[in-house]
Amino acid sequence: VHGSHIINGDKAPVNSMQYMVSVQSNGRHACGGFLISEDFVVTAAHCNTKPNLVVVGNQNIKSSNVKKINIQYSCVFPTFRKVGLGNDIMLLKKVSMSNAVKTIQIPNSDRTLTENICMVAGWGKTESNNYGDDLRVAKVSIINSKVCQREWDNTLPPNVICAGGYETTKGFCQGDSGGPLVCNGEAVGIVSFNRNSNCTYPNAPNIYTDVSIYHQ
Repeated sequence: VHGSHIINGDKAPVNSMQYMVSVQSNGRHACGGFLISEDFVVTAAHCNTKPNLVVVGNQNIKSSNVKKINIQYSCVFPTFRKVGLGNDIMLLKKVSMSNAVKTIQIPNSDRTLTENICMVAGWGKTESNNYGDDLRVAKVSIINSKVCQREWDNTLPPNVICAGGYETTKGFCQGDSGGPLVCNGEAVGIVSFNRNSNCTYPNAPNIYTDVSIYHQ
């Protein structure tokens, strides 16, 4: 059920979204993530598969000029149990900052989400069912929480945002987990899960962890 790839998205413009990182285990892309400060990356808690480095500095993660930075430690939200039950958020402390990358703001806890169209990006599978080396991005619509709960048979945990995957051909899939839902220049959500790993959209709404709940 994990979020995995960008479906029907486009290749990200050059030098855009420089806050994006590839969270890797043993040299392989595992999840997306995003820089919120010089030292810290936010990603999904279900990405805690012993990640040992993050790759930054280029939208092509196989490029010769990427920076591979070791992870010092990870901090999973204490009450996270498994994907689908909520609190799917993790902080990674990395070693150093690359001058080629930037950070992204996260919203305060009192923020009200008013945007209709936001963006999601990642290096996961595409509609051709292949993993890509190039960062891809798709525009997705925010879905009303009551509509979203209805489409998920009232099984969703609290503190989530719904966007994409429903009444549209665009959304995320395997490999995109941990990446940000970006609205008006802020990372408001974290790619968490979709229904039964089915990335043939339209389907049920895609689910993101609501970042603002965890920002004090």
